[in-house]
Amino acid sequence: MSFVPTVTDIGSIYSLNVEAQSKRYAQLAKSFEELYGSKPEFTARAPGRVNIIGEHIDYCGFPVFPMAIAPDTLIAVRANGTDRVRVANVNADKYPARDFSASGDVFDINSALHEWSNYFKCGYRGVFDHLGRKDGRGFDALLDGTVPAGSGLSSSAAFVCATELAVQRINGFELTQSELASIAASSECHVGVNSGGMDQTASIMGQQGSALFIEFHPELRTTPVKFPSISPSIAFVIANTLVVSDKHVTAPVCYNLRVVETRVGALILAKHLGISERPACKDVDPLTFKIVMCEYFADQADSGKDEVQVWIDRLSFMLEESKKAFGSQPDGYTRESMAAALDISPEALSVKVHENQFPARADKFQLLNRALHAFSETLRVVKFRQICEQPSGDVARALGDLMNDSQDSCRDLFECSCPELDEICAIARRAGSFGSRLTGAGWGGCSVHMVPGDKVEEVNKALAEEYYAKRFPGLTKEQLDDALFTTAPGCGACYYNEA
Repeated sequence: MSFVPTVTDIGSIYSLNVEAQSKRYAQLAKSFEELYGSKPEFTARAPGRVNIIGEHIDYCGFPVFPMAIAPDTLIAVRANGTDRVRVANVNADKYPARDFSASGDVFDINSALHEWSNYFKCGYRGVFDHLGRKDGRGFDALLDGTVPAGSGLSSSAAFVCATELAVQRINGFELTQSELASIAASSECHVGVNSGGMDQTASIMGQQGSALFIEFHPELRTTPVKFPSISPSIAFVIANTLVVSDKHVTAPVCYNLRVVETRVGALILAKHLGISERPACKDVDPLTFKIVMCEYFADQADSGKDEVQVWIDRLSFMLEESKKAFGSQPDGYTRESMAAALDISPEALSVKVHENQFPARADKFQLLNRALHAFSETLRVVKFRQICEQPSGDVARALGDLMNDSQDSCRDLFECSCPELDEICAIARRAGSFGSRLTGAGWGGCSVHMVPGDKVEEVNKALAEEYYAKRFPGLTKEQLDDALFTTAPGCGACYYNEA
């Protein structure tokens, strides 16, 4: 079992801009003392993440390939000896301070209300729900976040995870990293977002210098994977479109809709394959594409076979079967036709995929394209890891091609890109990026670019001149630096205690 570490050296958290980060931590402590009258006991820190490849497949049960990054959420914390939880934000004008009962209204979350403190409540409630308790200690908290909201870098996961850390330490609990990641993922349901778990796992369990190959089924498992050592070295550039995609607001027609489409797709695919009545498919909630694939091949012996080849063979089979299962309605399914395919009523189908909790709106549900993306994107993730661990030939080009193919699939099959993301990817590729794609939920937010180390300046210059200067001519240098930056695999969640 692994627990969240405590550090006293800021240099062990960040590999870049350590001096600036030290000043930020000092300023947070000073602001906390000015606000509450005493210094914080500790600071809980949880980072954002960038997903290198593997988009919208975590909630299908398939593995993904993210890495933790430097932008993060910090929460300075101190027990206050009362039954009140007081939470404030350094950006007080935008995010007003809130005051809750430690065993009362802090558990009340109105998902219809777009309120910043709801994410704090999610983390708080998640810990106590997991432990079956409601007897929290009062404490003061001051938050400072540098992950841009709606950017696709998991600002909400960083917030919820940092809150969990604060809550458990102030109350004397110690949950494992796996427990915290799982709790954080399920907690976001309280704000109406159906999270797959990648963001929270990367934030809690990230490792400096490595990306994570994260598997969710049959159980959560993370494998650190280092990028190949080649010359010139690989760098990752993050470029924010500055088009904000708020999952809470757009969920019914974007994020939650895709979850519903893949969940219904899994139900229909299981029936098509003749395994829908098996207990592994019938008695599980939710049924995912990964469970369907595993159950279909459950009776086949794979001992002695190459693991990667098994993945490739199975996913290739599922791609072909998806075309057979959904190909008769390439323009999409109505609610009625989906229900008819499963021999149930539309109302029963809505209950089965939990639309009361995660509402979705669409005239036609694109089951074929969503299934094709899910299985082909998983193929790309598996191949990406294989190249990293067994590099040969033109490694950078091979990895870049997988990232570019991922972007094409996100745009054409999953329809989660946007013109700004497409434009940024095209600019970066022309300037020398091996691979460019959206990262995060999409529909705006950020893109990630795998760039040769000697081309970083050239790619940044092209993006600054051809995208930002034209679309956002009023950006200050500081704003541009926040939108366009180079990153490396970073440290996961931790506690910081001043030495």
